[in-house]
Amino acid sequence: MAELKTKQHDGDVFEFISSFADTEQKREDSLELVKLMQKVTGYPPKMWGPSMIGFGSYHYKSERSKQEGDWPLVAFSPRKAAISLYVFTGIPEHEYLLKDLGKFTMGKACIYIKKLSDINLDALERIISVTIEYLEDRYGRK
Repeated sequence: MAELKTKQHDGDVFEFISSFADTEQKREDSLELVKLMQKVTGYPPKMWGPSMIGFGSYHYKSERSKQEGDWPLVAFSPRKAAISLYVFTGIPEHEYLLKDLGKFTMGKACIYIKKLSDINLDALERIISVTIEYLEDRYGRK
């Protein structure tokens, strides 16, 4: 079984944002996301892998494979094409949470936004809260 490459480490979150976010807008949006996610989760920001900022964590075991590991409860990455938000469970029962979010696109495991002002931050907070509740119910509190 391959080892999971995305692991929490002690990298400096703010240094990462300063050097990785390729525009001033992305840097500002990233700093705002750090504040918002820390407020909603109650966890400090931590680097996960080379380019994700995560908050809290849970231990999962895959039902389809032997893979297991730790993963952030919620996270984001200020990538070049868009900011990737890892905040949504993806289960059909939670799709109603997306209706008030604003302008975004969906990937397989994340929500992509161009800038923070394109979305409703109250809706984002609801998505984060429901996601954390779901993950903690399913995998337990860490």
